[in-house]
Amino acid sequence: MNGNDGKIPIIVICGPTASGKTGLAVETARLYGAEVINADSMQIYSGMDIATAMPTQAERGGVPHHLFGFLPPEREFSVAQWLCLARAKIADLHKEGKIPIVVGGTGLYISSLIDNILFDEIAADTAFREQLREYARLHGNESLYERLRQADPEAASRLHMNNTKRVIRALEVLEHSKEQAGPRLLKSRAACSPYEACVFGIVFENRQLLYERIEKRVDLMLSAGLLEEAKARYTASAEASGDSARGGAQAIGHKELWAFFEQKASLESCIEQLKQKTRNYAKRQMTWFRKIERLNPLYVNENSRTVHVLESVSAVLKTAKFRKKNKKTFQNLL
Repeated sequence: MNGNDGKIPIIVICGPTASGKTGLAVETARLYGAEVINADSMQIYSGMDIATAMPTQAERGGVPHHLFGFLPPEREFSVAQWLCLARAKIADLHKEGKIPIVVGGTGLYISSLIDNILFDEIAADTAFREQLREYARLHGNESLYERLRQADPEAASRLHMNNTKRVIRALEVLEHSKEQAGPRLLKSRAACSPYEACVFGIVFENRQLLYERIEKRVDLMLSAGLLEEAKARYTASAEASGDSARGGAQAIGHKELWAFFEQKASLESCIEQLKQKTRNYAKRQMTWFRKIERLNPLYVNENSRTVHVLESVSAVLKTAKFRKKNKKTFQNLL
């Protein structure tokens, strides 16, 4: 059931947080008998369902979902590890005659999958990482980022200075490979992609509408028990002497509330910071997704409903190129 060039057809749905990716993925899966694969770097963690907006069983609507909530929050997890699991799951679904729908907001995961990026197999250097974490604690994230910018400008240009985990990983890879990001990237793209990917990106014509949806989502999360969930994670991290830069502790939705638990800030100010951090994250997501080639934009406004967006998805999937390449897989499109 490969396309005529032997590639595996997959559907990819990406977009910023609170954009409606989950609902669209579920309805698309129902229409085409597909299954959903998670491409959100925080939804891989268990015990953080509210903060990460993990789709509930009701929201999944009976559609099988994969790679959600399988990892303890204290564990670190790399894009290379996710790629290994995602590629295996895509292969399994393809053998079963099912269409994989990859959905999420982590641009690095999605672009690495569709471009078939092959990452360096450089093992974690715990001692070196701890040295860099200590440096960041003493001198600040900006100073650590400057170290990377001086040593590997291209790697630095792809990262935000406050994304300490990835800045540290970039310095670690540079330390052990002795090779900058540019040459490594050329090598990593040497192999052709095994996928015929039809990529959809949710785009808000009015960015303020997205921000309003983000604020509403945060309020709903609080009503659903976000404070209690964050307190449980805060307590568990303190008992384990956890590092707030590791694993699921990076998730927006928990760490912003820790200052309240430590009586360093009011709940109101922490909630406002949470909303602001989420808006900032959405901006970064939109910037990343705009760089993806062959992206089919799905424009939404205040009148858009999932059924309307689904019609746009179906129209693209019915195009001659994608239909002809994958006619056996998409028989109900003919």
